[in-house]
Amino acid sequence: MKDFDYYLAQFVDIHGRPKAKLVPAKHKEMIFGAGAGFAGFAIAGMGMGPHGREFMAVGDKNTIRPVPWMPGTATVSCDGHVDGKPHPLDSRVIAKKALAAFRSATGLDFFTGLEPEFFLLKRNGDAYEVATDSESLAKPCYDFRHLSSVSDFLMELRSALEGAEIDVYQIDHEDANGQFEMNFTYAQGLQTADNLTYFKMAAQAIAKKHGMLCSFMPKPFAERSGSGLHMHMSAGKHFGHNAFEDASDPNGLQLSSLAYYFLGGLMAHAQGLTAIAAPCVNSYKRLVSRGSRSGATWAPVHVAYGNNNRTAFVRGPGGRLELRLPDASTNPYLLTAAVIYAGLDGIARQLDPGPPCNENLYTLSAYDLAERGIARLPQALPDALDLLEADRPLCEGLGQVFVDEFVACKRAECDELALAISPAEFRRYVDFF
Repeated sequence: MKDFDYYLAQFVDIHGRPKAKLVPAKHKEMIFGAGAGFAGFAIAGMGMGPHGREFMAVGDKNTIRPVPWMPGTATVSCDGHVDGKPHPLDSRVIAKKALAAFRSATGLDFFTGLEPEFFLLKRNGDAYEVATDSESLAKPCYDFRHLSSVSDFLMELRSALEGAEIDVYQIDHEDANGQFEMNFTYAQGLQTADNLTYFKMAAQAIAKKHGMLCSFMPKPFAERSGSGLHMHMSAGKHFGHNAFEDASDPNGLQLSSLAYYFLGGLMAHAQGLTAIAAPCVNSYKRLVSRGSRSGATWAPVHVAYGNNNRTAFVRGPGGRLELRLPDASTNPYLLTAAVIYAGLDGIARQLDPGPPCNENLYTLSAYDLAERGIARLPQALPDALDLLEADRPLCEGLGQVFVDEFVACKRAECDELALAISPAEFRRYVDFF
């Protein structure tokens, strides 16, 4: 093991925000023993009171990575323990339990690839604007000039990820002004969630060094498309083996029967799954069919799947499934667990997802959608929370104690923002009536 001066005992709260303690190297063994101690009540979503026992972050030695923006420091992904046992409200513990359930049910590992989109912003007085200069294009996607203008940041970020053995294979300017995406190679589900968490830590720290804010807010600008976190899924006995692939698929998606059953589960649980994949009030301003100046929002609105259909809930790009629902604010550990429990229910019941839809779902009328039996996703977080609470397989898989805590936390967020008066709302109504 490489020597470092400090180790970050790091985990995430219910929102997926990284939390950590800095431990001098001479005390690092405590991280891998009883763990580094935290006051559980101080951490969002752990269901603990100020009178409760210590929340102990127990490190996984396989996850030690250098932190180049903090020289001499390494980070260690940790599982939360209370009273010597894995804590049922800890996100990484929940993901590990789900991955074990998938392995037990199928004899396979569950592999994922996450595609993080993000905005690079700079402060202008009391407001934020895009950090790249002259971002005036209606269709800025893949634009070289704007990609080049932040290349120092992008290359430093890529270098940090490569140093952590996260293989970056492409970087691009995305559909919205000031929006970018950096893709890294897929991996076993827990490793991908760890990688995404490290990615966010690195991106935000390095952006700050360059005088920018790296924002994972789902929809910071009303007239631009939002930031997704598209999730690619497959299953196999090992890296490189794909039990979701079948070249003889008559639908042309190259999917196996196992993949179709898993897809059937995703579609059957799409409504409850939305609360986990789109977990904040702002998320639902991304899940719309119109309003982006580029001409497309690239986000799903309806529960359907298709071949290369980027208006669908799930896209089948060939031998794997791409869930297009999640946004950049989702907790990757909770997302991994939720999709597994939805998919396992589909496998257990051999659910048929029906025929693919390769039409532009944004343009279909309500009548056309009803004729095809295509449902709409929840349009607001309170509705999604109701649907999560009503979804027994998801509640049983994630754990009722966790779902209760998640729903309570998110309902408080909804109530707080419902009371806020936006400037646009004030301008519209102050002298209207």
